[in-house]
Amino acid sequence: MTMTSQKTTDKQKVSGVILVDKPQGMTSQQVVSKVKYLFKSPAHDSKKAGHTGTLDPMATGLLPICMGEATKFSHYQLDADKSYQATILLGSQTDTGDADGQIVGQVSIPTFDQSILDKVAQQFLGAQQQIPPMYSALKKDGKKLYEYARAGIEVERAPRDIVIKAIDLKAIDNEQIQLTVTCTKGTYVRVLAEDIAKIMGTLGHLIALRRTQVGKFSIVESISLSALEALSLDERQAQLLAIDACVNIEAELTLTAEQYTRVHMGQRLNVFEQLTDDLRDYISTSISHQSSVSESNDTPLDSDIVSSDDEQPLLHEIAVDIRLLDEQGEFIGLGAVSLNGRLQPKKLIQR
Repeated sequence: MTMTSQKTTDKQKVSGVILVDKPQGMTSQQVVSKVKYLFKSPAHDSKKAGHTGTLDPMATGLLPICMGEATKFSHYQLDADKSYQATILLGSQTDTGDADGQIVGQVSIPTFDQSILDKVAQQFLGAQQQIPPMYSALKKDGKKLYEYARAGIEVERAPRDIVIKAIDLKAIDNEQIQLTVTCTKGTYVRVLAEDIAKIMGTLGHLIALRRTQVGKFSIVESISLSALEALSLDERQAQLLAIDACVNIEAELTLTAEQYTRVHMGQRLNVFEQLTDDLRDYISTSISHQSSVSESNDTPLDSDIVSSDDEQPLLHEIAVDIRLLDEQGEFIGLGAVSLNGRLQPKKLIQR
């Protein structure tokens, strides 16, 4: 657990990551508000907090919540792969794709066995496109899709690229299937359930959904809201993971006291002499990965270098993200470093 001092008051800002097991019936934002309340005290400021990926009110499971300075690094978990366990009820479809909606269609359910389920699952493995549901928080012309849906208006939605990295289907009974899936960000399990039912020659919707993994975080590490509420304030603070818990970068560079002061002033540094062979290998490998992703997506490389004639930067100029530490080995933020030794501060924590 980490505390950071606030300049405007004598309170301490609560900073860190708490892994909450979201209960059914609450929105993700309601869980965030409850957590902020539970960490608030006359001596502690818990106003700044946010989750790393929405769960529908019906859903339960892992909801990482970033507080204070940790919110600066929440995007690493927003972009992370996620795992779910869900129950699909076959034979009927709802307007929302889950049990919270109204039934809009019913058909018979064909007989199926495990071999059929295995073949169906195999069809969904890998890269594909998915059309987001109308009942979602995505926006169209500044208005959320579910607002259109509630008004009975259906708007065109562009398909999104997703990857199903692992999927397993198991029969619960003649009309229910257990779905276990690991997928990339932006995947709607409700839509996946509907598509699975269609392939099986019927309709379907979710009657249970539980998130079990977000990036490196597992549901077994989480705490329920009721359990968190039962703890004392000190015990709650002990549940907080470090400010950099969401950061999935291993490479790190230790700065001197003078360098620490300069980066906090927004200044660039020359750290060429501090680049070890391991760091050079990390930078080179990251550049190679960026190049392959860039070529497949037909997008330019990530770099601070801007050329007037739109030429790609030289390899030794391409910057990659790295963890920054102070002389005591404490995490102070992220910087972008290139093989030529130029270090640009990116996201730094305020103490």
